[in-house]
Amino acid sequence: MLLLCLTDRDPAEALPGLDLLPHEVRTSPLSLRVPETMASRFDAILVDGTLDPRRARTACLALVDGTQTPRVVILAEHALTALTTEWGVSELLLPGASPAEIELRLRLIERPAAPSDAPPPAVQAAGVVIDEANFIARVFGRTLDLTYKEFELLHFLTGHPGRVFTRDQLLSEVWGTDYFGGTRTVDVHVRRLRAKLGEHEGLISTVRGVGYGFARARYEDEEESDG
Repeated sequence: MLLLCLTDRDPAEALPGLDLLPHEVRTSPLSLRVPETMASRFDAILVDGTLDPRRARTACLALVDGTQTPRVVILAEHALTALTTEWGVSELLLPGASPAEIELRLRLIERPAAPSDAPPPAVQAAGVVIDEANFIARVFGRTLDLTYKEFELLHFLTGHPGRVFTRDQLLSEVWGTDYFGGTRTVDVHVRRLRAKLGEHEGLISTVRGVGYGFARARYEDEEESDG
């Protein structure tokens, strides 16, 4: 699975040849910081610098110390002189690269596969199971049809059952510290998540004046019984 960081445009415009390959591609705004927990789930991160090499360089530098996931920068030929080892990228692609060339370069930077007998990482709490390896979320066995950010938000909340987070904390953890949108986006995504959880929407609770928590009632009851 690949993560393509780009400006606000059709991903097919950044690297047309990639659209002809069978890779599953997720996208993220070039201006947002990619958290290490997110980056580690991808085989490679492609950074589109064809429109703004300077922003691409900033994005690459932010990834140098944050993740071991290989980075590939996409640059137009006239911007190649700006590329240095400081960027910390493993490969370079021109926007007009053929599917065969793209596949070859991705294969050359491929990370060693995990042992076949190793179980896929998963997060479980209160009937919700997050399959990190395949980006699948289930509630009591039912697969949820989630957008990428909805998945990331549910993944974060499920990983911290019983805790309460402010909207600002959720923005920082899920959207990244470079996100400049308001906290209203958290409310919108929580509302959508609840709708998709259906009869289990109460798993995400609102703490008035604070923020949101996951499975608070269940874990508070467990703590009281343990005490």
